Amino acid sequence: MCLGNICRSPLAEAIFKDKITKKGLNHAFEVDSAGTGHWHVGEDPDPRSIAIAQKNNVPIQHKGRQFSIEDSAFDYILAMDSHNLMNILSLLEVQHEGLYLMRYFDEKQKDADVPDPYYGGDSGFQNVYDILDRSCDKLIDFLIDKHKL
Repeated sequence: MCLGNICRSPLAEAIFKDKITKKGLNHAFEVDSAGTGHWHVGEDPDPRSIAIAQKNNVPIQHKGRQFSIEDSAFDYILAMDSHNLMNILSLLEVQHEGLYLMRYFDEKQKDADVPDPYYGGDSGFQNVYDILDRSCDKLIDFLIDKHKL
């Protein structure tokens, strides 16, 4: 299982940034993504993630990086799957109140893993895009409500 930072999380980052920009809320957030594995550090997103973002008119620009203890400074950390969640938990020194599975915010299948499309075809990337698109909508609603934005 590849837990780098070139497929799901850069796509989630791009979708979230696009949505908050369209809502005029980009000033309220600092958004970044990271993988729990060291693979792909410094690399661009997978070409299929770029293609699906472009197909959906979502700008995507990211260089892969690895999650570190410094990332615990973020108010919220969204793990793409349970394996990444366990990796994040093992790196954090204290319980993080803002740690969620991304699909916690997916009304269609709450708390499921975002599937890794890396070894699949283009349809897998579209499926992941759709999951992240729905999840980001509900995450933004949650944040607006919780923080009165």
